[in-house]
Amino acid sequence: MAYSEKIAQRIRNSLKHLDNVEEKKMFGSLAFLVNGKMCLTSGPERMMCRIDPKLHEKEVNKAGCSTVVMRGKDYKGYIHIQEENLKTEKDFNHWIDLALDFNRQLTTN
Repeated sequence: MAYSEKIAQRIRNSLKHLDNVEEKKMFGSLAFLVNGKMCLTSGPERMMCRIDPKLHEKEVNKAGCSTVVMRGKDYKGYIHIQEENLKTEKDFNHWIDLALDFNRQLTTN
């Protein structure tokens, strides 16, 4: 399985304050589940964030972003962000915050 250990470590550091985080190898990436729900993944030179589908169109148009496609199907609310677009802490944290915000919505529903 090919995934970016650098991105994985950054995700770990961002989630270390949370209690219910699990790492799981899936979809050719290293997934981070929060409260039992897939939240983020570290893939080859990219990160995947699961965000509120209502925000998808706005967020996917940012530099280095694309909709996750599996078996020819677009997954609204799942966005790949290329590693080169995660260099600053501000950019990286933007995606972490969106993913955790949506995770909280999933957990409370």
